[in-house]
Amino acid sequence: MAADTPHRTWRSRQQTAGEKRSRLKTQTQSSVSVSVCSNIPNRSTFVYPFCGARNLDQQQLVKHCMDNHRNDPNKVVCPVCSAMPWGDPSYKSSNFLQHLLHRHKFSYDTFVDYSIDEEAALQAALALSLAGN
Repeated sequence: MAADTPHRTWRSRQQTAGEKRSRLKTQTQSSVSVSVCSNIPNRSTFVYPFCGARNLDQQQLVKHCMDNHRNDPNKVVCPVCSAMPWGDPSYKSSNFLQHLLHRHKFSYDTFVDYSIDEEAALQAALALSLAGN
């Protein structure tokens, strides 16, 4: 069979199209995974607002505050609250240790679905509360 026969030409076009689809799929998956990862805020480790200690989870944040900054009078923005979709990054807590102890007793990741908006979360909570009755 000659190189320029209709069957050979169609077959090489089919392989070329398949290769292009494969490359495009790989490129799309790569760009999607990179863009998805870059848009997800870090809600598992935090920087301590008084001294800049890094990579503290919520429990370590409380322990660090109790051990090193228990009586610090400065008002600071809570790094946990500011990482949350509903958080106000400009609100400063007047008693950071008490704020941590009262507002962050649990990990939000256990109870919060970040992929839904506030209205959907409210509706889900209402549905669950009514299902218990």
